[in-house]
Parts: sequence; C-alpha cells; structure tokens
Amino acid sequence: MLGWIVYYVLVERGMDPVPATILAAILVAIISRLFSKMYKTPIIIFNVSGIIPLVPGGMAYNAMRSFVENDYMQAFEYSVKVMLLAGGIAMGLMFSEVINQIILKTAGKKSRTQL
Repeated sequence: MLGWIVYYVLVERGMDPVPATILAAILVAIISRLFSKMYKTPIIIFNVSGIIPLVPGGMAYNAMRSFVENDYMQAFEYSVKVMLLAGGIAMGLMFSEVINQIILKTAGKKSRTQL
C-alpha cells in the first residue's frame, strides 16, 4: 500500500511515472526486507504483493487492444510506456538490493575492524 501511495503522490505532484515507479519499488523492497526479517519468511512474499499495484496492467491491455484494432502508433506508444514502467519496477527492486548489499558489506567491515 505504501508503494502505491508514494507512486500516486509523486505523480500527482508532477513527477514522471517512471521515476515515481522506481522510487515506489525501492520503498516496497525496503519494507519487504524488513517484514521478511520480522516475520522470518521469504522476501518474495512481500515483494510480489507490494509490486502488484505498480504493474501497468491496464496500459498493457490498451496496447494489445490497439494492436488488434490496427492502431499501431497508439499500440507502440502504450507498449513503450509499459516497458518503461516494468523496467522501473525491476530497477527499483535491483537498486534496493544493491544498497542493502553495500550496507551489509560495510557493516561487516566495520565490525571486523573493531574486533
């Protein structure tokens, strides 16, 4: 829910949907990591349920519908937007994981130097 709220607020305030999707996906991934530790469950359970609202399903439907109706320019426009938003979701999840790995490695180095 928080991922969708972040996306919605950012888009309403004039941000492009792709960066808003990336930021929302990063938030979902961070929250998923925290909940997976808290509930001792795999992170994918929380990631999937948090990312589903960000998936541009309606736009993908419109792209396919435009292809069927032979409106190729509109179909291409929708398809590009869908690919950008889907890529934004993937990038957000990836960035969050990279940031998490960096934090874990730097925390591990600090604890080793203190010993």
